[in-house]
Amino acid sequence: MATQFKTLIIPLSLAAAFALPGTASAETVKMAFIDPLSGPFAPVGQGILKSFQYIAEKANNEKWAGEHKFEIVGFDNKASPQESLSVLKTVIDQGFRYIIQGNGSGAALALIDAVNKHNERNPGKEIVFINYAAVDPDLTNSKCSFWHFRFDANSDQKMEAMTSFIEKNPNVKKVYIIGQNYAFGHQVTRAAKEYLKRKRPDIQIVGDDLHPIGQVKDFSPYVAKMKASGADTIITGNWGADLALLIKAAKDANLEANFYTYYASTTGVPTAMGAAGAERVKYAGYWNVNNEKFTGKDIVEGYKKKYNDDYYVLATYTSLNMLGKAIMQAKSTDPVKVAFAMEGMKMTSLNGEVEMRKQDHQLQQPIYIATWTKVNGKDVKYDQENTGYGWKTDVKFDTHVGAQPTSCQMKRPSAP
Repeated sequence: MATQFKTLIIPLSLAAAFALPGTASAETVKMAFIDPLSGPFAPVGQGILKSFQYIAEKANNEKWAGEHKFEIVGFDNKASPQESLSVLKTVIDQGFRYIIQGNGSGAALALIDAVNKHNERNPGKEIVFINYAAVDPDLTNSKCSFWHFRFDANSDQKMEAMTSFIEKNPNVKKVYIIGQNYAFGHQVTRAAKEYLKRKRPDIQIVGDDLHPIGQVKDFSPYVAKMKASGADTIITGNWGADLALLIKAAKDANLEANFYTYYASTTGVPTAMGAAGAERVKYAGYWNVNNEKFTGKDIVEGYKKKYNDDYYVLATYTSLNMLGKAIMQAKSTDPVKVAFAMEGMKMTSLNGEVEMRKQDHQLQQPIYIATWTKVNGKDVKYDQENTGYGWKTDVKFDTHVGAQPTSCQMKRPSAP
């Protein structure tokens, strides 16, 4: 049975409980956060749950959804698609109408299918799925759903930006690809090979490894293969402990290749890199806390003060902000009405103008490439995990650079 993390619930305003005349319609929008809160990926899951709860508190105080309040409750899916389905049944029984998930495209694919079936069989009790980080492109292509909204850039969008950056670097000649052996890892290696062939056919792919997710404790054999291959560049979609341990093994072996990652800014990886990763590790992602105007610095500083931790998952801000706007526009918290209101919605987030594309529910947004470097108080003000190192923006690609076509043939319910 799913573990419910009640101790992490945000204290709710008493306004809803003791509503005055005229505010009786105020509701609590209960959202179930379904992600790993135990096991090797627990530090990432716990950190992102806190980020959602921090932003929910801000949203409630600033009335993003009017008098309605957000409440985020954590449920542990142990990083398992099967456990995710068990959790989904639990939260449905408890009356949740909104679910949040992101760590693991395998779990996301299982949830999207289960949500579709539930909503078809239970009109009037529909559920909306807020996806903040599961980036398998299929989720907004062949598996797209009216009930699913992705607030992260998908892996193809990030790879488009990453390879556009690599394209202009003549020092990249030999690339080694390594990833986790599940849906997302397969998509990363496919896109890396396709896009590099299109943009830099001279680059050699000298290695392509997939390893079991969350099970490898020592990556030194993989790193030995990288050294033997003569690779100057490593591309990886690894996240959580799988990336931290890979970076640590590379550091221990004095591997001199540069790392191009999606998730080097996530919990645990900065500590694993330390000084050894400086100027060698990059990430492609939709935000950098050290952005051109330090937009969002109040959130970064406030979160650090409250939790002594780093705020980096911008999707927590974008998703709740857009959800609040949709609730206000729909004049309702009903998931069907809110989903229709979110389609095609544009807003200004901390990374600039974003749009929830109506065709496939894939958020369209800029992509940053950033390099791990020493804090200098100028363009790199904020470090991570108290290392004294942070991320310097190499380039901010406009939204159109990463934009991808979609094969989505979405089935929509009748408009409310």
